[in-house]
Amino acid sequence: MAQNLAGKLAEKALGHVSNPAREGGKYADESGERMKALVWMGNNDVRSKTPKPGIIDDHDVIVQVAGSTVCGSDVHLMHGVIVQTEKGDILGHEFIGRVESVGPAVAKLSPGDRVVNSFCISWGECRYSKAKLPTACERTNASRLNAPNAEFVRVPLADNNLLKLPDSVPDEKGLYLSDVLPTSYHAVTYTGVKEGDIVAIWGLGPIGFMACYWAKKRGAKRVIGIDNNWRTDYAKAKIPGVETINYEHLKSDQTVPNKVHELVPGGVDVSIDATGGEYGKSFSHKVELATGMEQDTSEMINEAIYSTRKFGKVGVIGDYVGFTNHFNIGAVMELGITLVGCGQAPVQKYWEELLKMVKNGEVDPTIMLTHRIGLDDIDKAYKLQEQRAKGLVKCFVETRFSGKRLEGTPELTRL
Repeated sequence: MAQNLAGKLAEKALGHVSNPAREGGKYADESGERMKALVWMGNNDVRSKTPKPGIIDDHDVIVQVAGSTVCGSDVHLMHGVIVQTEKGDILGHEFIGRVESVGPAVAKLSPGDRVVNSFCISWGECRYSKAKLPTACERTNASRLNAPNAEFVRVPLADNNLLKLPDSVPDEKGLYLSDVLPTSYHAVTYTGVKEGDIVAIWGLGPIGFMACYWAKKRGAKRVIGIDNNWRTDYAKAKIPGVETINYEHLKSDQTVPNKVHELVPGGVDVSIDATGGEYGKSFSHKVELATGMEQDTSEMINEAIYSTRKFGKVGVIGDYVGFTNHFNIGAVMELGITLVGCGQAPVQKYWEELLKMVKNGEVDPTIMLTHRIGLDDIDKAYKLQEQRAKGLVKCFVETRFSGKRLEGTPELTRL
């Protein structure tokens, strides 16, 4: 919580990038034009329409959004879990589009350029930015909100935070270079998954789903995806060779670690937690979360620790924002577990490598794409994401600037 509060103060000093109407329209376009957007107005209260953003810094770029999406971590913002969120903020952090206008100090981008964003904003000049670790940027670490669930977005420090895309990469593939592809790739890379490993991954939302894909691609001998719903069947159907555990189907006296050790005696080499800490599994954690006695549940991390072999690795890529109770530090020490906090993915570190894979067809991110919706329905999509509604893995949100739908991808659905 202290880090969240510190981030709020830092963002106040830097400028709040996700609310054009703030301070009497200080960040709005001079034309007074308004746009459709998903605007947070309080816990579980989201609405549309807000002023179009304008250039306020020489390094800014304004982008016409041609496609966006909804992420599980957006739900944290909708619930008001992140204290930096203020009434009027536009939610979201992934988009693709075309540059409409640029500030006078922008050197690498021009109006008309087709671009995808990094979900986090980095300065580009500090030691972490230069090391391609943008989420550790010493100047802009607090400014994660990129506000793309809208028709226009202002991108600060745009030369460092937008990637130009060739026209050969369609929107429905290029969009996911903003977060899902680099985040899932980072989870597998940073935890050191290698050829011959046995890997277990908790959570089969987009990040966990694609982490299963990357683990198989890196040569893992076995990959076990763990969830409690229809997404286990979806993963098995889309990623050849993936095994799954639906823990809703386990016997009443059987735990997930029990099942993992039944499948892999001694435990897996690498476990990855792609769930996040907002949703309690047991009654005690549900109570503690609801009463503010803890900020995150430790249940999935503990399951991952218990499921991992001695001197194996446990990586955490799911969103956790603060303190937890009942974390088994003793098991980490006694079993020699390497606990890896993956951090928010350093998007720029992997951008060019992943773009090449998408461009040459080596990876097709549309295997996770299940829905195409309009911006008018984005608030409903948030609710479906929160509910883990059957059939929804990842959506493509079209706007008035979207191009023709890529053949073979979902058609537009009204929610």
